Amino acid sequence: MIQELKQYYGSQFEPALLEEINQVATFLEVPEGKDLIKPGHYIKSMPLLLSGSIKIMRPDNEGEELLLYHLERGDSCAMTMTCCMGNTKSEIHAVTETSATLLMIPISKMEEWSSKYKTWRNFVFASYHARMMELLESVDNIAFNNMNERLENYLNDKVKILNSKHIYSTHKEVAADLHTSRVVISRLLKKMEIDHKIKLHRSFIEVL
Repeated sequence: MIQELKQYYGSQFEPALLEEINQVATFLEVPEGKDLIKPGHYIKSMPLLLSGSIKIMRPDNEGEELLLYHLERGDSCAMTMTCCMGNTKSEIHAVTETSATLLMIPISKMEEWSSKYKTWRNFVFASYHARMMELLESVDNIAFNNMNERLENYLNDKVKILNSKHIYSTHKEVAADLHTSRVVISRLLKKMEIDHKIKLHRSFIEVL
């Protein structure tokens, strides 16, 4: 595991911190579609993502969910950090967008490392800032863009995350991420196909 740590975090963390992470972290290989964090659960460890993608969603009282942001390689989740530090229940749902490898850091180490290692403290602050900027972008997207624009942004983000123009998501799954109905998404996707922006296949959406 130390080689993966050096590859993905060697430029951010000093050797002593890398060695401590190697000693206490749990290495996980997680398939696509796996729940990592559920709303209402206490969080016992914080994830460091080595590969793959995780989507972070916010549920409402009716059980519907809104996509907040994605985590990719080298990222950690600010919402998870907040719950860990405050020992509060999770208010987010984290699920793997693709198969992923990650390290789970015990929450007992977070505060210790913040005072012991400047690089860890900087990493935590940078993670907070990056996730806050993504949250603000999501809010702007909801507040100022119509659903057509939101859908286009969503598909473009998917292409970047998956590194593929083929998106294997159902209309229902896209609708759930954007907090709207499947009928609306199907209609907008059909319009995008007519405009030659995408091509709809039986099992995937091709972004042109």
